[in-house]
Parts: sequence; structure tokens; C-alpha cells
Amino acid sequence: MTSVADDAWFQDPSLQRILALLNGEGGEARIAGGAVRNALMGLPVTDVDIATTLLPEDVVKRAAQAKIKAVPTGIEHGTVTLVTDGKPFEVTTLRRDVETDGRRAKVAFGTDWQADAERRDLTINALYADVQGKVIDLVGGLGDIETRTIRFIGDAAQRIAEDHLRILRFFRFFALYGHGRPDADGLRASARAKDKLSSLSAERIWAETKKLLGAADPSRALLWMRQVGALTEILPETEKWGIDAIHGLVAAEQALGWVPDPLLRLAAIVPPDAERLEAMAGRLKMSKAETAKLTDWARAPTLPDEVTDVGFDRLLYRHGVEGLVPRLKLALSSSRTAAEDDPVAMRKTARLSVLLQRAQAYTRPVFPLTGADVVAAGVPAGKRVGEVLKLLEDFWVERNFVPDRSVLTDRLQGMISDSL
Repeated sequence: MTSVADDAWFQDPSLQRILALLNGEGGEARIAGGAVRNALMGLPVTDVDIATTLLPEDVVKRAAQAKIKAVPTGIEHGTVTLVTDGKPFEVTTLRRDVETDGRRAKVAFGTDWQADAERRDLTINALYADVQGKVIDLVGGLGDIETRTIRFIGDAAQRIAEDHLRILRFFRFFALYGHGRPDADGLRASARAKDKLSSLSAERIWAETKKLLGAADPSRALLWMRQVGALTEILPETEKWGIDAIHGLVAAEQALGWVPDPLLRLAAIVPPDAERLEAMAGRLKMSKAETAKLTDWARAPTLPDEVTDVGFDRLLYRHGVEGLVPRLKLALSSSRTAAEDDPVAMRKTARLSVLLQRAQAYTRPVFPLTGADVVAAGVPAGKRVGEVLKLLEDFWVERNFVPDRSVLTDRLQGMISDSL
């Protein structure tokens, strides 16, 4: 018998209190989905979701009697969040789909555990653990956990027809947990239904894509997404650019201890074209911060093959760390790949590593003068003030930020005298 009863997360008093509340007196509750999957795979368990035969109003009633906070986070779909000791637990009534259109489903509540399991997407996500910790498998998920097979429950095409986002979830879970080649039925069904992705909201597409890009190594999943056409469907920008750079980036992350960054990984597979990336960000309804991160990278200059420390500092001052650091990371990951067989690339890799460290430690110097100083020196307020300030700043930058306020003030006075 497979069990999670001895796991520390399962023995958590807060969880046990919720399970005790929902079991008995005509109700049954089981831990469902991700917590069970992760526990069996030896991965951290964070969120614990619970499925129950109780109706949402009965869950709320029991919680009130036990003085446990109940939040109706998705009550129309049967979900109530119970909070005890500051820990939230999503409790969802067993359901079956009455009507689906590929984007949303109308559900009916029930008490049939088999029907509840079969309406879920992937076998590894449809495992339950009862109040004693015994794992209950109604769809063959245990075998797929052992082989790390990502497989739709029942007919793959039908599961995708119920919710087209499941195409992206199939590849995301393959990136996170899969081994070997993706399930053939899942690949075929995804290829046939890829055009349905356009019917989904931009927010859902980007949220799922960002999770996929955040996997430890999304390279194999992206390769198969490209093979079936799903990647081009959601990110047409990658079509003529390719995804080969993602392998070197992941290898660099693992070797150099970089925290995986979904946006940097996205930058690795799209062209550095600021206008196209702004359009892509708008289409996917990315946040302003995400959009800025991509466009800063696209607008940052390509580094010269031979750049001195001083020259690099000028680039950092002119263009900012925000765009140049991702440029450096992508260049470094590319040169590391080439360095295996190329001494020139090896030297370039060493230099890029030094520049990256310099950029990450960089503090932008503050130009000593302001527009008010220019006006105080006798330049009438207006466009000319900015022009004079720009000339002075260029002088300061070209002299490696050395001239101090007094030197710049003297030069300002000289400029004014020369113009009289």
C-alpha cells in the first residue's frame, strides 16, 4: 500500500484539523492533486488542496462551528478556502463537467470520486490521499509517477477539448516532471488542437507559459512544442529565430548558480527587436515591469568584441544595467557552449564573466551638475539649458567620470564666455 502518512507535511496539525473537520458525519475529504504527486516524487509539498463530498455551504457551516475562517474563493465552482493557524487550504466539492467549451466549464457537484478523478487533466494530478494517508489511484497515476510519464486521463483529445489550456499544461508538466519522450497520444492531440490556443485569454496563456519557462530545464518541452506547432501558435516570434540558445542558457544557469529567470529564457528564443517585443508583450498582456525588462534587453547595444573596463562603464552609464546584464548573460551562455572546442571562445567567455561581475556590482555615478546650475550660470531657461547640460555630461563621461563639480563649473563658464 502506498501511503504518505509518515510525511511531515501530512502530519501537520493544521492539515489534520481540517481533515478531521470534513470527514465523518456524512462527509468524506481527501488530499488531492499536487501535494500527493510531489510527495510521491520526493519533491517539496507547498500547497495542499482537499477534495470533499460536502457541498460548499456545508463546508462553510462546519468551519463556522469550529471557528475556522472560511473564504469563498471560488464558491461557484465549489471551492472554499479554509484558514487555520494562518495556513490556507483550498477545499473543493467533487465535481463533474456538465458543459465545456474549451475555455470554461459548467459543473455539477457530486459524491463520485471516480467521476471527479476522470474530469482532471493528467494522471499524475489525479491521485488522492485519504485521512489515514493511504494513496488512492483511480486513473493509473501511480505507474506514471514511477516512470515520470505525463499522460492525459482517458482520451487526450477529449481532455484538451474540455480546456484548450491543457495543451500548455501537458508541456509544462513534461518540463517539470517528465522523462524521455512525451506521451504519443498527448503529442498528437496537442498538434491537432493547437489552433484552439488562440481562443484562450492572453492572461491564461502567459501565466502558463511563464510557469513552463520557469521549470528547471524547459528545453525538451520547448523542442516538442515547436515540433507540434504549439510554440509558434503562442509565440510566433520564435518561428524564424529558433530555440537552440535555451540549452546553453540552462547549462550556464546550472554551472554558474544563476536563478532561472523565465523572461531571460524568453529573451533567448525571440529576436532582440524592441518593437516586436512590445507588440508581443501587449498581445500577452504582460505587466509593465515584464515589458520593460524585455525591451531594455532588446535596446541594449551588442557588446564590442574588445571593450575595456572604462569603455564598458560608459556603456553601463549610457544604457543601464537592466538591458546589459541580460545581454551579457546570453552572450556568456552562448560563448560557454562554443568554448568546448574553441580557444577564442574560451577567452571570450572569461572576459564576459568579468564584465558580468562588473555590471552586477555597478553603481551609476551621479553627474555633478543640474539644469539649475546651468541657469544660475546665466543660460536662459529653455531648450538651450538641456543642450548645454548634455555637452557637459558628454565631456564628463568621455573623461571617465573624473571631472568634479568645480572643473565642470569652470568649463560651463568657459562655454558661456565663448558664446558671447
